[in-house]
Amino acid sequence: MFSRLTRPQTVAVCALPVVALLATAALAPLPFSVAQPGLTANVLGENKGTQVITISGAPARDTKGQLRMTTIEATSPDTRVSLPQVIDSWFRTDQAVMPRDSVYPSGDSVKEIERHNEKQMRESQDAATQAALGYLGLDDKDIEVSLKLADVGGPSAGLLFSLGIIDKLDGDGTGGDLTGGRVIAGTGTIDETGRVGAVGGVALKTQAAKRDGATVFLVPKAECGDARANLPKGLRLIPVTTLKSTVSSLVALETGKGSVPSC
Repeated sequence: MFSRLTRPQTVAVCALPVVALLATAALAPLPFSVAQPGLTANVLGENKGTQVITISGAPARDTKGQLRMTTIEATSPDTRVSLPQVIDSWFRTDQAVMPRDSVYPSGDSVKEIERHNEKQMRESQDAATQAALGYLGLDDKDIEVSLKLADVGGPSAGLLFSLGIIDKLDGDGTGGDLTGGRVIAGTGTIDETGRVGAVGGVALKTQAAKRDGATVFLVPKAECGDARANLPKGLRLIPVTTLKSTVSSLVALETGKGSVPSC
C-alpha cells in the first residue's frame, strides 16, 4: 500500500544517503600524504656513528661549523590518509598535505619506492662528487670520495654533499672554513656540472633546519616563495642556482666582502 510522505519526512529520508556519503568520505582513504619536518644531518660530521664524507688520495681539512642537509618525513605510500587528517594538517604550519604522486611514484610498491629512492641517492652522490671535484679542478681518478647517509633516500642532499666535499678539501680557498663556523642548512639537487635543482617541501625543511640550530638556509632560487612561507624567525634565506655561486655567497657571508643574495 502506498502512503504519501510529508515534507519533513521526505527531507529526512533524502538526508540519509547524504549523511552516509559524508561518513564514507570522512573514513575513506584519500590520494594524499601528510608530511612534516624530518631529520637533518651534518655532512661534515657523523651520522649514526658513521662519517658522512670520507676522502682518500688527498688530505682532508678539520672543519668547524656545520652543513646540514634537510629532509621531510611523509606518511608511507600504503598509509590510509583520511579526510579528517587532511583537514587537520591543512591548517597546521608544521605539517603539509601533498598529493601522494608528488611524494611517491604512482603505482609502485613500498619496496619498489625504497629501491627507487636509494638509486636516486646513489646517483645524487656521484653527481655531487663530480661537481665538487670539477669545481676544485681535481681529478676523480686520483681522489676517492665515499658518501654514507643512512635511512635517507632521494636526490635532495646533492648540493650539501658537494659543499661538504669542497669544505673538507679546500675550505673557503684561503684557509678558512666555508661555513665561517656557522650552522648552515639547505637543500637542492645537483648535476655533474654544478647546476642546482628544485626539490619540494622547503617550507617544512626550513623548520627542521631552525629546530636543529641553523641560522642560514640555502634554497634553490625557484623555491624562494615556498621557503618564505612560515619561515622561522632568525633563519636567513640564500637563493642558489649553481655550486659556484653558492660557494661565492658563503665566502661573501663569511668575509663580509661581496654581495650575498636574498629571497
